[in-house]
Amino acid sequence: MSVDSTAPTEPSVDNPAPLIEPPRARTAKTPKATRTNFELYGWLFMRLSGIVLVVLVIGHLLIQLVLDGGVTKVSFAFVAGRWASPFWMTWDLVMLWLAMLHGANGLRTIINDYAERDNTRFWLKMLLYTATVFTVLLGTLVIFTFDPNI
Repeated sequence: MSVDSTAPTEPSVDNPAPLIEPPRARTAKTPKATRTNFELYGWLFMRLSGIVLVVLVIGHLLIQLVLDGGVTKVSFAFVAGRWASPFWMTWDLVMLWLAMLHGANGLRTIINDYAERDNTRFWLKMLLYTATVFTVLLGTLVIFTFDPNI
């Protein structure tokens, strides 16, 4: 007796079939937080910022550690000379912003995945956002107000 492989098999103890529910349609009653594509944009940002960060960080490491005498050459005067150029200020600023936003987005995802209680998730994310904003603002302030004549 042969079994027709195209015929649907009924779920049984020997052949359990998972019940796959159709995706829910978005309606006017759908919460606004779930009507956006924020997670998609966060996912895309992680990929694109990661690619840009690889270029920025490798360039930074090559200049700081490999070229021009290596790490022994890095000093206050080296940084002052480098930040005298708007190009290098922009380079470091973009690297700082992307690294902080990339890291914060990754930690936000981890918090969403592992914090079980809504209250815990809320406070962990508030702490993360506060630390991110503080670091980005402080780093930006240092880059733009750096005075080589100290």
